[in-house]
Amino acid sequence: MKINLKVQAEFDIDGSIRPTSIVWDDGRVFSIDRILDIRRAASLKAGGMGMRYTCRICGKVVYLFNDENHWFMEA
Repeated sequence: MKINLKVQAEFDIDGSIRPTSIVWDDGRVFSIDRILDIRRAASLKAGGMGMRYTCRICGKVVYLFNDENHWFMEA
């Protein structure tokens, strides 16, 4: 299952994207504590392909995907 999200991110001078927080539909904002890994990968649970950011949010490891500027998380 895919959870579509708003994502706040920083764009570096070299063009790389670093997500800083996620925003749920109800407006709650969760900061990304740390990005553990970035790689091109497929979402095995939700389908789709893109850059996969392995993130720690509130102490939990989650996979955040950017598929052609469309952000989602696996559920």
